[in-house]
Amino acid sequence: MIEQHNIVTTPKYNFPQAQIDLEFPKRFVELSLNSLKQTINSAFQLDQQFLQQNIKEQLYVPRPPARPIPLRPNSSETPIAAVDTSSIKLGETSKGIVIAIRGTSIWKIRHSYGYLRVGPFIFHITEENLNEVYKILQKTCFPEENLTSPRLMQITTRMSNLLEKWLQASLAKSINNGIILFDGSLTAGTADTPVHQLKEILTIARSMGNVTLAFTKVTTLRFNGYLITDMLLNQKPPCLIEVPDIKPRPPLALLGEIYVAKLSNGNYAFRLDIDKEIPHELRIEAVERLLGNDIITQSYPETLRLAHILCTFTANEVIAMQHFIQKRYGLRIVNRPDMHRLLFGPFGKGESGNEAL
Repeated sequence: MIEQHNIVTTPKYNFPQAQIDLEFPKRFVELSLNSLKQTINSAFQLDQQFLQQNIKEQLYVPRPPARPIPLRPNSSETPIAAVDTSSIKLGETSKGIVIAIRGTSIWKIRHSYGYLRVGPFIFHITEENLNEVYKILQKTCFPEENLTSPRLMQITTRMSNLLEKWLQASLAKSINNGIILFDGSLTAGTADTPVHQLKEILTIARSMGNVTLAFTKVTTLRFNGYLITDMLLNQKPPCLIEVPDIKPRPPLALLGEIYVAKLSNGNYAFRLDIDKEIPHELRIEAVERLLGNDIITQSYPETLRLAHILCTFTANEVIAMQHFIQKRYGLRIVNRPDMHRLLFGPFGKGESGNEAL
């Protein structure tokens, strides 16, 4: 039986407009339209490749995690909010790639969900406009940063990350005394997540009385060869285990304390990062308030699950976007041969496989 959720978009729960800087999404729209004008009457090869951001963290667990911390759900009224973004490559032209990016913020207040879905933004990215597009978006979102532009095949995840950071900052300014959920970790110091950016977002969240929790679906952290998420499988939920004294290698920085969370029955546990500037007792209390105010299935919060679902592109949406840009800009659909399949038959891995550039 599938539970039906009450998901509504109402003025009552929309972001307070006075606190939100809309310059960033405006730039997204402008750059999207300008980049697509360069595709007029071009050849276009369709593609549907979801792009995943994978950060390989070189972290080492020096000593055994602590004892499990039992949790008691706290049902005192607390807003729960989450952010997620999604990106996909729609196809290729003779000059570059056509991509789409979308983000979602979702919040649960009392028993109702509200959401803000931003996008999809469709871009035509080439070697010629890559630097301009990225620099404009970066300076609009984080004026003090001066990051180097990514390569063409990295641009999609970097642009998606900028949209995600803008949504996170906007949510941090708009929610009071709540729990904010991120997808991923609170590790900074990578090209996608500079330390200053994440620190600024966490500081804003704390100033509004919020606690930031980040759930990592897949972790590589191990102790004695075993994944840290396997350490709680035999424990009675809900509970946490703190993983202390992790020392990242520069330039990585851990802005959260790392826990393993098993929040419901079943063989599911996740790495959970909680803002390390929050006192220990308040971190535990925040997880207990999450348990008392959100639906938890398979140890995962429903609000964060819905954020992912609402930003992910469906097959119908992908076809619709491809059809739109084809008709709007007069693109000519071409079918270039997949050289891996052509040369190696059933042993070819396809064009989307990893290839050294």
